[in-house]
Amino acid sequence: MNRLVAALAILFSALQIGDPMAQISREYVRLVLAMGDHDADYVDAYYGPADVKAEAAKAKLSLDDIGKSVTGLAEWLNGVPAAGRDELSRLRHQYLQKQLAAMSARVRMLKGERLSFDEESKALYDAVAPSYPESHFQQVLDRLEKRFPGSGPLVERYDAWRRAFVIPREKLDTVFKAAIDACRAQTLKHIKLPANESFTVEYVTGKSWSGYNWYQGGYGSLIQVNTDLPIYIDRAIDLACHEGYPGHHVYNVLLEKNLVKDRGWIEFTVYPLFSPQSLIAEGTANFGIEVAFPGTDRVEFERTTLFPAAGLDPSRAAEYYEVQALVDQLSYAGNEAARRYINKQINATQAAAWLERYALMSHDRAVQRVRFFDQYRSYVINYNLGKDMVRRYIESRGGTPDKPVKRWEEFERLLSSPRLPSGLK
Repeated sequence: MNRLVAALAILFSALQIGDPMAQISREYVRLVLAMGDHDADYVDAYYGPADVKAEAAKAKLSLDDIGKSVTGLAEWLNGVPAAGRDELSRLRHQYLQKQLAAMSARVRMLKGERLSFDEESKALYDAVAPSYPESHFQQVLDRLEKRFPGSGPLVERYDAWRRAFVIPREKLDTVFKAAIDACRAQTLKHIKLPANESFTVEYVTGKSWSGYNWYQGGYGSLIQVNTDLPIYIDRAIDLACHEGYPGHHVYNVLLEKNLVKDRGWIEFTVYPLFSPQSLIAEGTANFGIEVAFPGTDRVEFERTTLFPAAGLDPSRAAEYYEVQALVDQLSYAGNEAARRYINKQINATQAAAWLERYALMSHDRAVQRVRFFDQYRSYVINYNLGKDMVRRYIESRGGTPDKPVKRWEEFERLLSSPRLPSGLK
């Protein structure tokens, strides 16, 4: 079937059902699910109609079939007027355009096309991260050198100091539950969630990531925490907020409530991981930590609650977070290592060494991070660039740190919408 005939067939189908966007969204979901047969990581979540999933499984589309179908669907979508609709409907139209473009790029990658790190992130996530030279990170490392004087690599001195802040394995669950309860309480002060929302936590090993939210639909999530490496006290709030409240869990709950349940937009029942949606998901999840625990609020909560729960010295909480504030300024070093590795400027061993030197990662953590690069490639930009883009967007709309109520309002509005990276202006 040539392109014209295919387009006419789709158009005829649309005329029969009366709502072209409904049919476009259904076909989009079917194609995302079809991609899952070729890419095990592609479909991050699905809780939509069972018959669409059955159709995708039965069709057994090849990558060529998917690529042609995505092109035809994008052409059809471009012919459906978006003007005159309400804001969410206009955002929906733009969302599908960007998601389809990313799917097309992922098809080409699976067929062997190689993109540079920046080309890939632009094609998949609708954004390009800034690049920094070693001198940018060295300025931060020089400040840390003064904080941890001595001989030997700085990362070893930093690690030796940091060991006093590891959560004992037997206290992990207690500490995480306390962190989750606090993050949920902070979120519920500002965001109304469905009464039956909830998630469960599992502790796993053998993963390239430190935590993961698997959204199940029905306002429920499964959150997994990887215990391969030592877990430091800051990860309790980070993971509880990022994976749970007000991060991934809340993001998915609000999309399901406001877009799927209230509006019937089934395209939001599926989450293709390698797509612009991920920058919003990861960016809001990371920025949500600051929203829930701004400024000194976090240090005070950790000092009075989490440090004692972990059996750590509460008097050192402020000291710990003063150092972490410096180390956080090295976050883009991870992007730079991934960029050089994906672009084949350095190999896996060199990438791990670069992370040890410029990101202050322990050897084991650096090796794990390179495994993440192998599996997820340019996805790394979604965490730090996503956070920065979300922060700028929220603050440009009045959600500044000195206006916490407005900050929460704008944050919830973003979580509840299909706005994507190029719309964060």
